[in-house]
Amino acid sequence: MEELLEAVAAVVSLVSSEKVRVIADRARRTEPSKAIAALSSAVGTPLAATVVEQLAVTWQKTSVAPDELASMLLAASYIYTKAASEQSTELVWTGPTTPFVSTRRTEQALLQIINSAEQSLFITSFVAYNVSTIVKALNAANDRGVVISMLLELAQGQGGSISFDVIGKMRTLVPAAKLYAWSDRADPFAEGRVHAKVAVADGKMCFITSANLTGHAMEKNMEAGVLISGGRIGKLLGDHLRSLVDTKIVSSV
Repeated sequence: MEELLEAVAAVVSLVSSEKVRVIADRARRTEPSKAIAALSSAVGTPLAATVVEQLAVTWQKTSVAPDELASMLLAASYIYTKAASEQSTELVWTGPTTPFVSTRRTEQALLQIINSAEQSLFITSFVAYNVSTIVKALNAANDRGVVISMLLELAQGQGGSISFDVIGKMRTLVPAAKLYAWSDRADPFAEGRVHAKVAVADGKMCFITSANLTGHAMEKNMEAGVLISGGRIGKLLGDHLRSLVDTKIVSSV
């Protein structure tokens, strides 16, 4: 049964819900011994035909009835489509690319997060330089009423590890932003750093990345991340960052 479930999952993840309904209808009217020809002809691409054929071959090894297989396909397709509509994940990459994998650029993803914010925006970064497009988008977000919060690493003279005052620079660039630092780093975090690089808009969309807010990170470095829309991750991440503020683990500066 597990092999058949895997075959069903492979079909619904590759074939449209409309085509799945066609396959399910044919399965309901087909004996397993005739399933390969009957089901494979329901799709139009070689890859889809291969996956559907594997479903038919696997079905023939079981005692699952035609109506039962049809119900499995329809239920799996519904759940897959619903989950996909509630949350989408995109690969984000800066640096050398290849023609074989489609990715979003780091700056594009971060700008999408900032521009999508309607009420709140929380960004964390180790360092932050003057990236003009990001600064412009942040100030535009403030102008439309978005509450901007930023958690950054402190300068060495303030107990942090950065050689210059990142927080002071950001205060100049984005005056309305609420700026936070991890000042009180008790054991076991005594030598800890703000290495998290995330951005969350309204708890609905988040960007988790290796990239700092620097020109090199936006244009030259090899940086990787994921852009997540919908689902629970954005809300959980936003709640966690806000809880760090509320419990004074990070403090306003």
